[in-house]
Amino acid sequence: MDVLSEALAAMRTGRTRSARTDVRAPWGLRFPAVTGTTFHVVLQGTCWLLPGDGTAPLPLSAGDVVFLREGSAHALADQPGSPLIEFVPSRETPDSPIGQVRVDGPGDRAILLCGAYQLDRARPHPLMRDLPALIHLTRSPELGPLVDLLARELDLSLPGRDGIVPSLVDAMLLYILRAWTGGDASRWGLALSDRAISHALRDIHARPEHPWTVEELATRGGVSRSVFAERFTALVGQPPMTYLAWWRMTSAGRMLRESDTPLRTVAQSVGYTSEFAFAKAFKRAYGTPPGRYRRPA
Repeated sequence: MDVLSEALAAMRTGRTRSARTDVRAPWGLRFPAVTGTTFHVVLQGTCWLLPGDGTAPLPLSAGDVVFLREGSAHALADQPGSPLIEFVPSRETPDSPIGQVRVDGPGDRAILLCGAYQLDRARPHPLMRDLPALIHLTRSPELGPLVDLLARELDLSLPGRDGIVPSLVDAMLLYILRAWTGGDASRWGLALSDRAISHALRDIHARPEHPWTVEELATRGGVSRSVFAERFTALVGQPPMTYLAWWRMTSAGRMLRESDTPLRTVAQSVGYTSEFAFAKAFKRAYGTPPGRYRRPA
């Protein structure tokens, strides 16, 4: 059980949308706040990220990737002082996953891929809450080939591009999260590398229907109950049973969104023998009954 992949999959609420952005200086694009999380990949040239919170502009160059956790308002420009226009991609159809933005000018050219991941921010995974507001990754041996593939697919526009590019962009998010969790400052990186805690997370994700207890999880991880509970809470950001309850409801929400599985089966798959008890817990977590959540008015 890959905890990182499962956590990300559970938060998805829609397909990733992006736009190939081909600009020549002078240029500046204003990005409004979105409900998901925003990303930018510099495929060619250089530019500046202008955060909306007034922090210092950030220079970007080819191969750089930027991830904005909150999807907050910001801008990109060839220079910090360039005039800004709204970022409005054109799409062949409203459902096209890849749009186009073009700004002509006499100066240097830059090509970017700009977009947003559709992730549930109402019930964020503790991993997402622990992320910094801005992640900036420079070209690396691991991420560089993926950026090159994106550039190639966008330039050639061959059959299958609309399926390949979103898949590459989705893979890029896992690379971003993997790079961050591998850092020394990441609690989740420590959690995933801690034998007892990572073992417990895999157990919870793989078998949410099991009547887990703190003692059983601690025993399976080879540590005492008190040590396990303290370490889990410190690294994950929630006590073990709180995380278990969160994961059960998150898994149930995902099943309701993505399938027509009967409510009784959904309830049993996340550890509830009573459909009534499940419905009550689900409404407490989501603010709406599971039937209405599946078929919103």
